[in-house]
Amino acid sequence: MRLLEGIIIALRAIYANKLRAILTLIGIVIGVTTVITVVSVINGMNKYVANKINSMGSSTFVIDRYGIITSHEDWMEARKRKKLTLDDMNAVRRYCSLCYDVGGSVYTRRHVKYGAQYLEDVDVMGVTHNYIDISDVDIATGRNFTNSDEKHRRAVCVIGPEIADNLFPGIDPINKNIKVGNYYLRIIGVGTKRGSFLGQNQDNWIVLPIRTFEKYFGRRRSVEIYIMAKSVSDMEEAQDQVRVILRNRRGDKYKDPDSFGIYTAASLMELYNNFVNGAWIVLIGISSISLVVGGIVIMNIMLVSVTERTHEIGIRKAIGAKRRDILWQFLVESVTLSLLGGTIGVGLGCGLALLVGAQTPLPATIETWAILAGLGIASSVGLFFGIFPAMRAARLDPVECLRYE
Repeated sequence: MRLLEGIIIALRAIYANKLRAILTLIGIVIGVTTVITVVSVINGMNKYVANKINSMGSSTFVIDRYGIITSHEDWMEARKRKKLTLDDMNAVRRYCSLCYDVGGSVYTRRHVKYGAQYLEDVDVMGVTHNYIDISDVDIATGRNFTNSDEKHRRAVCVIGPEIADNLFPGIDPINKNIKVGNYYLRIIGVGTKRGSFLGQNQDNWIVLPIRTFEKYFGRRRSVEIYIMAKSVSDMEEAQDQVRVILRNRRGDKYKDPDSFGIYTAASLMELYNNFVNGAWIVLIGISSISLVVGGIVIMNIMLVSVTERTHEIGIRKAIGAKRRDILWQFLVESVTLSLLGGTIGVGLGCGLALLVGAQTPLPATIETWAILAGLGIASSVGLFFGIFPAMRAARLDPVECLRYE
C-alpha cells in the first residue's frame, strides 16, 4: 500500500469518527503544546538573561554580605555575617593593585512625592559617583553626580525614566525637587529606559550620593561593593587580592570560609543555568506523562477501530491484501492521528509562546528545532503505540473476519 493511499484512508477514518478523534488527540496536543511553549520561553529567557548578565562586564565582580544564596541554610548563615561598610570599600580601593575601579551602593525603599503626585515603594540607592560607569546604567538627560557631590553630601539625585514619566508627564524634571521619604532631593539627571528583567521593573529607581544616603537614612545597611579589574586576565588575581584585604579587615581565621560573598557574571550565569536545568527536568516529566497518556489512548482507540472494522479487514484480505498491507494501513492511521495532534499542539504552543512574549516581561523565541522535535515526538508516539493494534489487525483470519457481524 502506498503512503499517500494510507494517509487518505486514515484521514477518512478520522473524519468518520470526529468526536473519537478529538478525544484521542487531547493527550498528544497537551504534550506537544507544553514542549513548544516552555522551550520557546526558556530559549528566549536564555538569550535575554545572558545579555543582561553579560552587560555586567567580564572584568567586573561584586562583593556583598550574602553572596549567592541557594538554600535556607545559606541564608541563615549569611545573616550572621557582619555588614560591609564604606571603610571596607575604601580599603579595597586603596590596597587592591589590580582593581581598576571600585564603587559601592546601599539600598532601601521609600515613597516619593512631587506636588500632588505620589509613588510608593520606589527603589532608592545610595551609590558612589562611579557606580553608573561600572554598572550598565546610562544617563539620558542631565548629568551624573560628581565626586564633589558625594564628598559634600549634596542633596541631588538621578531618577529612573518611569519616575520621570509618572511624576513629570510632559515636563522636564531636571532641577526639580522631589521628596524622598522625609527629605528633598534635586534632580540632576534621568536614566535611560531598560524595561523589565524577569518581571522586575528596572526603570523605577532613584540614586543619590552614598554619603547623602547615609546622612538621611543611616549607616545600618550593608554596602555592596562593585569592582572592575584592570583586565579580564586579572580577574582571578584581583578577586584573590580583595579576598585577602577583606578577610584581614573582618578577622576571618585561616580555616574559616569568607564572611562575605563574591559573584561575577559567570557565577550568576551558572546559577541561572542550574535553575533552567531543573525547569527542563520538570518539562520533560510533564510532557512525557501527557504523551504516554495520549499514546495509550491512541492504542485503545485503534484496538476499538480494529474490532469495529473486522469485516472490512476480512474483505481487504479476501481481495488480495496481505498482512503487511493491513499492518501498514493501521500504522499509518495511528501515526497520522498522532501527527495531527502534534500539528495542533505546535500551533497552540507557538501561539501561547507569542502571547507570553507579548503580554508578560518574559521573552519567547520560537525555535525551528523545537517545532520539528514536537512533530517527531508525536509521530514516534503514534508509531510506538500503534504497533500492537496494527499487528492484531494484520493477524486476523480473513474467514473469521467475514463471518464477523
